[in-house]
Amino acid sequence: MAHTTTVQNLQRALSMELTATHQYQLHACVLDEWGLEILASKMREEMQEELGHSERFMVRCLFLNADPKVALEKQPVRATSLKHMFEIDLADEKEAIEFYTSASFQANEDRDIGSRQLFEQIALDEEEHMSWLELQLDLLDRMGEPAFIAKYVTVS
Repeated sequence: MAHTTTVQNLQRALSMELTATHQYQLHACVLDEWGLEILASKMREEMQEELGHSERFMVRCLFLNADPKVALEKQPVRATSLKHMFEIDLADEKEAIEFYTSASFQANEDRDIGSRQLFEQIALDEEEHMSWLELQLDLLDRMGEPAFIAKYVTVS
């Protein structure tokens, strides 16, 4: 059985991933509304990845005989622009990477190799998404919003 702190970290991670799932779901719907179906599809892919992360944390809690708490850490935010959307997500990804890194060290101290590896694997996934978001913000800045939007619009 893991130490209490590691179980608490797993619970928080579960809440963070559930929040991310719903944040990306909201983004996808907003992007559809804005006519950016290609980008909306990308957000749905991210939503599915975050849902998978939440399940992995839930399974780990159950393995450690903890009762998974299925709750959002915070309410999703409706973005007002593409830049706002990417900035919201980037801040969340950075927060997650920092937390998962610390949680992996705590799990290591608790001699909980399974939880440590899980935190590390998810942190690496989040780093990939952070990199993608940074690229989108850079492209948005360099190309301008109209040119950036053009790459995500499908012509019917």
